[in-house]
Amino acid sequence: MSDDHFHDECGIFGVYGHPEAANLTYLGLYALQHRGQETAGIVSSDGRRHFNYRGMGRVADVFKRESLAGLKGHAAVGHVRYSTTGSSVIANSQPIAVNYRNGCLAVAHNGNLTNALELRATLESRGAIFQTFMDTEILLHLIAQSSSNDLREALIMSLFRLQGAYSMILMSEGALMAFRDPFGLRPLSLGKLDGGWLVASESCAFDILDGQFVRDVEPGEIVFIDDNGLRSEKPFAPAGRRFCLFEFIYFSRPDSFVEGEQVYEVRKQLGRELARECPTEADVVIAVPDSSNVAALGYSQESGIPYEIGLIRSHYVGRTFIEPDHRIRHFGAKIKYNPVRSVLEGKRVVVVDDSIVRGTTSGKIVRMVRRAGAKEVHFRAGSSPIKHSCFYGIDTPTTEELIASSKEVEEIAKAIEADTLYYLSIDGMLRAAGRRSDYCLACFNGDYFAGRPANFTKQILETNGGKNRP
Repeated sequence: MSDDHFHDECGIFGVYGHPEAANLTYLGLYALQHRGQETAGIVSSDGRRHFNYRGMGRVADVFKRESLAGLKGHAAVGHVRYSTTGSSVIANSQPIAVNYRNGCLAVAHNGNLTNALELRATLESRGAIFQTFMDTEILLHLIAQSSSNDLREALIMSLFRLQGAYSMILMSEGALMAFRDPFGLRPLSLGKLDGGWLVASESCAFDILDGQFVRDVEPGEIVFIDDNGLRSEKPFAPAGRRFCLFEFIYFSRPDSFVEGEQVYEVRKQLGRELARECPTEADVVIAVPDSSNVAALGYSQESGIPYEIGLIRSHYVGRTFIEPDHRIRHFGAKIKYNPVRSVLEGKRVVVVDDSIVRGTTSGKIVRMVRRAGAKEVHFRAGSSPIKHSCFYGIDTPTTEELIASSKEVEEIAKAIEADTLYYLSIDGMLRAAGRRSDYCLACFNGDYFAGRPANFTKQILETNGGKNRP
């Protein structure tokens, strides 16, 4: 089912030095399922060869007892995917595993390379034959074509050629490498369990294993893990941290620690900042579940307006559904949300959502709340107006489809049929996140500091199977 939020990018997980590496990776991916639901895959290593299993769908559907039993070894890397480049087919699932002149490699990637088309064209002119449409595969070809036979040197030389956003895990027969782009756009964390090492997009993946969260992988850092332990290297010149603010607003799970912050607390603070910036006379505060639950709680606590559960969300809605022949009004919203009439009837209602993208779902929710008897509906967004597409690993509409790119706040309020509408300011978002300057705000202000595709239209058509995604 399509909806009106930014979509999660991908989740990655890695294990080194544990006899149950594949099983641990399965559980880690299960905890990261919110970051991608289209494909899931695991590649394991016993120190001599790789074992690979991937499939379409969610983690619990892809992996069965038999498939996990075939993933032998003490090391593994896993991936859950929501496509940002490459169409949603099994050939474009990850991790990507290859054999090359120096052995076996498997890579899992969260992010988006903004110079992918140029690099791909150069590699193909030198004889590279690509098996997928994913930008992730480019790293493997760069390593394979490197003048160095030393994997560490080849990796570093290859990373100097990449632009954009990447948090990656690379596995050879005898080592695991985890690394982030110099801006640290996408998250990546280190953990430990029973003497082995863990790597994950979010710390919540360690919790399910009773693992220990150690620290974040730093921007521009490469962590090498093998039988001799862990060592770190920072080959890049400092670029200035620019972590994606939307990880706090929407993507990351509230129980995760990201960039030294508990996501739950940041999300609650977003709601508090929203209440301070826009005091509202109302009877009840409700969230658009589930990503806005904590922000709505913060809004309620700061404003003193009672928080209630006014919308019930179905958690059994897949990515697609069969719409009835007899068209039901607002079917897409109704299959996902249903109002609680006793909470809403006769009330002045504040609806808190994390963001407004196209505005279509926001309008359906406002009308749904009104039909349940609300006297007034005041819509509050826990982020600033989204005016620009993301090129750094998030599935967003084109700029033209973003309602705030062409309409003022008053016009948007009218379009979604809200009595009032207020967005949290950029300063409010930064205050809530605990720092004032070192976040990526490209989707809000258009500052594409890490580059953007030279020909965006060409890239989405050629690398995305014609789908309208960055």
